[in-house]
Amino acid sequence: MLRIAVPNKGSLAETSAAMLTEAGYTGRRDPKDLHVIDPANEVEFFYLRPRDIATYVGSGALDVGITGRDLLLDARMPAREIESLGFADSTFRFAGPPGRFTDLADLEGMRVATAYPGLVDSFLDERGIAVDLVPLDGAVESAVRLGVADAVADVVSTGTTLKQAGLEIFGPVLLESEAVLIGGPREVEGTETLLRRLRGVMVARRYVLIDYDLPADLVDRAVDIAPGIESPTISPLRDPSWVAVRVMSPRKGVNQVMDALYGIGARAILVTEIHAARL
Repeated sequence: MLRIAVPNKGSLAETSAAMLTEAGYTGRRDPKDLHVIDPANEVEFFYLRPRDIATYVGSGALDVGITGRDLLLDARMPAREIESLGFADSTFRFAGPPGRFTDLADLEGMRVATAYPGLVDSFLDERGIAVDLVPLDGAVESAVRLGVADAVADVVSTGTTLKQAGLEIFGPVLLESEAVLIGGPREVEGTETLLRRLRGVMVARRYVLIDYDLPADLVDRAVDIAPGIESPTISPLRDPSWVAVRVMSPRKGVNQVMDALYGIGARAILVTEIHAARL
């Protein structure tokens, strides 16, 4: 069986579980369960702390897992990113007291607090900057105010939390992170099936099906508006001057697409959710 590590709590857990369910797998029913076997799909799920997943997969104890790119790099284990999964986006930046730092070189010899010491150390080491890392388990924005650090490296969304702590962002982006599927050093049988299913879920979440009727002489104009993944399906109607069209279209902006199709003469425009896909 393919052994899969799944986040058991935190921001990654709920969406990871939902993706696996949509991909056709049977997950845990009790949130206290740490191990679930899905014999129909020949997989085993192990529910672990997100921060530990790269360690288990990198060591070979488990075959694949879902975690954050930030946690993968921070672990410094021989695990590899297989595929980005399109959720849990985050950005890592440096921040310090206003006006004190302008670029990375200003950090030389300073104390930098972070919950991701492995990630930050690798980033600065590649740029030849030596600092005194202060590992913390969250709430790093308070480190400067409390005097245990000169600067911080942390997740930034809007920057509001850092501003409230009296800090300003400086320097380059350390990392653009998101949820990723990871694997060990070698390919394991069953990984490709899992990957194909997860890709199908991502497609289903990004796209919808649009069906509409259209005068046959307007097909070229309609295809310019909604070209589809490969090509729309065109079917004849009883009235030979009209055709029925089916096309996959990005979910984002679908109402604008419907407006444009209606504007050129399409009628009976219907949008349908996609629950599963293989492309």
